[in-house]
Amino acid sequence: MFEANPASADVPESSVDLSDDGGAVFEVPFEAFFGANHDADNATRARPGVRGTPRRGTYGSPAKTALGKRVDKDADESIGNGDIKNSGNDNDNDSDSDSDAPQGDRYERSSATRAARQSAREASASTRQRPERSLKGRALGYLSRREYSRAELSRKLMPYVEDADKLEVMLDSLEREGWLSDARFAESVVHRRAARVGSGRIVSELKRHAVGEALIEEVSTQLRETELVRARAVWRKKYGELPETPAERARQARFLAARGFSMSIIGKILKGIDEDWSGD
Repeated sequence: MFEANPASADVPESSVDLSDDGGAVFEVPFEAFFGANHDADNATRARPGVRGTPRRGTYGSPAKTALGKRVDKDADESIGNGDIKNSGNDNDNDSDSDSDAPQGDRYERSSATRAARQSAREASASTRQRPERSLKGRALGYLSRREYSRAELSRKLMPYVEDADKLEVMLDSLEREGWLSDARFAESVVHRRAARVGSGRIVSELKRHAVGEALIEEVSTQLRETELVRARAVWRKKYGELPETPAERARQARFLAARGFSMSIIGKILKGIDEDWSGD
């Protein structure tokens, strides 16, 4: 327990009662005690980084209050001598120095940087720009992806030429060099389509691409040799069972006809249910 020192606690002698055997007892009016505590708390809060007095609303003994005043006095002397420094102010000064530059200057630098980057991108794009492709180079680019008929390739290249005769000369050159071939184109069409459609659909596609009549007749003859086998495979994949009603039979027949198979082939496939079925 602290022994009271009236001189150090700044308490008037008249307020000290020494008649108690337990020691000195401070008789301080409540209003004076509360006001002193409140003033000390405000003074401490006004000086950041300095502690020592009880928080507001917590009241210690008079001896502790006197000790707190003494600590506050020592802290004031230390601050006056420059012993206590607020490290947070240094950081604030650094951040303030970073923001000393005018806002306009920062915006100008940002705009200049964006403009420089845009110019660099445009210059890089101009250096990477591909040279204009020749007509033959464009044609070879198409032919490297898949086979083309002569008529189809001519239609694709026509927008890039002003002289049609020049285009025909170039196509003749591609045929001589083996890059362009209607026969290979017809073969590729048969390879892609024969397993799913009949000869009628394939022949129509070859005619649409302006393949020669002789070549079309040759392809049609080859397809007729395997027409029944291919049609049966298509029908089995779709249905697999013979129709039991006239409506079902008509539906299956329409499906095969839409795939390009002839009526004679369709009749042979459905012959098991209708003996009188005949195709044209």
